[in-house]
Amino acid sequence: MTIRSVVVGLGHYLPERVVPNSEFEASIDTSDEWIKSRSGIERRHFAAEGETTSDLATHAARNALTCAGLTANDLDAIIVATSTADLTFPSAATMVQSALGMTRGFAFDVQAVCAGFIYAVANANALIVSGQAKRIMVIGAETFSRIMDWNDRSTCVLFGDGAGAVILEAQDGAGDKTDRGILSVDLNSDGTHRDILYVDGGVSTQTTGYLRMQGKEVFRHAVEKLAKTATTAMETAGIANDEVDWIVPHQANIRIIQGTAKKLGLSMDNVVVTVQDHGNTSAASIPLALSVGVDRGQIKRGDVIVTEAIGGGLAWGAVVLRW
Repeated sequence: MTIRSVVVGLGHYLPERVVPNSEFEASIDTSDEWIKSRSGIERRHFAAEGETTSDLATHAARNALTCAGLTANDLDAIIVATSTADLTFPSAATMVQSALGMTRGFAFDVQAVCAGFIYAVANANALIVSGQAKRIMVIGAETFSRIMDWNDRSTCVLFGDGAGAVILEAQDGAGDKTDRGILSVDLNSDGTHRDILYVDGGVSTQTTGYLRMQGKEVFRHAVEKLAKTATTAMETAGIANDEVDWIVPHQANIRIIQGTAKKLGLSMDNVVVTVQDHGNTSAASIPLALSVGVDRGQIKRGDVIVTEAIGGGLAWGAVVLRW
């Protein structure tokens, strides 16, 4: 038998404040039509004053536990993917662990920006397959509204806040592509491209900084690299295009999503899209989209899912799983 990491629960959380594109028109030179035509985004959610990344993550975690019919102490670990943790340390994951009343196991953060959830799932899968853990909560959570330059119309309209969580559990499989659970993972990074997407501050500089992005360069790298990493993961899993039920991509930009689907030879009818409602929530976007896809009735048990993301670093990767 082969051990597989199977999704047994998921949930998401969005802050109460909804920010439509029109809200930006009073402060910067932009419009609803300009934002929609370039990104597909219509609205996003912003965290309330005093509402932190770990708060969002905790809400999503509780929803995932309810979905799975589990308690926090049924978990062996919590991994939080985030670039906007509450504090320099301790990790957001340990804050979630405490808030849930989890008194066992371990917790840590993963930072790979928009690819963070993919990297966190890869870590969780490795821990489960190696026998070091049986059940792990993986959360993507961000408050990117805290690192926006509100005078930069090319970036501040693109991002939002939110959290999504999945619970992975060790289950026996046959060792072939018919198994439920994670079938393959592909991870990549290239630090030579760090200057096209970064935050110009940090602990060593004693500043928080703002997000900076060269949009055209990011787009050029994104479509090519996302299609390639997804193809690699599919080949590793032995999954052909016509076996894929859903692509659940990082929700950054509708044109990137469309371009990647086209390169993969898949219809947009097979893509879960939430970018219009949430904007780019970085590491939270994939688990958010998974949870929304299930709520909509799109994703069903047994479906083959390809999920991929790229973020600052550059860091990118893909996961193929059977729901």
